[in-house]
Amino acid sequence: MSRRSRRLTAEELQLWTLVARGVTPLKGRMQVVEATAAPEMTVSSEAPCLPQPEPRTVAPTTPALPPLAPLDRRTVSALRRGRRDIEGAIDLHGMRQNAAHDALRGFLHRSQGAGHKLVLVITGKGAPGTEPGSFEERGVLRRVVPHWLRLPDLRPLVVGFEEAAPHHGGGGALYVRLRRATRRGG
Repeated sequence: MSRRSRRLTAEELQLWTLVARGVTPLKGRMQVVEATAAPEMTVSSEAPCLPQPEPRTVAPTTPALPPLAPLDRRTVSALRRGRRDIEGAIDLHGMRQNAAHDALRGFLHRSQGAGHKLVLVITGKGAPGTEPGSFEERGVLRRVVPHWLRLPDLRPLVVGFEEAAPHHGGGGALYVRLRRATRRGG
């Protein structure tokens, strides 16, 4: 199978230059060559055309949060045996997603502000569909709340979470461990 080569078009060369500027070379490797030497480059005729990149604005960098961590075994064991109390709880089941997300966000902020370390979020397990072929989704909050806890708006509040013990709601509830509130001011 023979591959035919061709010279880069002006548009492809411009795109290559934009891409090359955003690359940091590995240690000990050559620096990226500017567009003046690029016309010698060839591209395979089998290569797909790349779309023109949209200009991006660089957001200010914020410190990265550590990954979510599951609750430690001692805490989970104490919760399951009733030796540790939950400091707050919110019951979301029966709410629509938008209202539940807003309620969860407010609850977690208030709980963190009050110094709570461990709270219970009740999502409900979701009832099975009553009609065959029904398009109504069941157990939506049970499925989406863990995703919400990982999103940037709640991530700074949450250290980790885990499914609750049966006496706290089992699969229809989550234990959520909160970060300490950061103090501001002098």
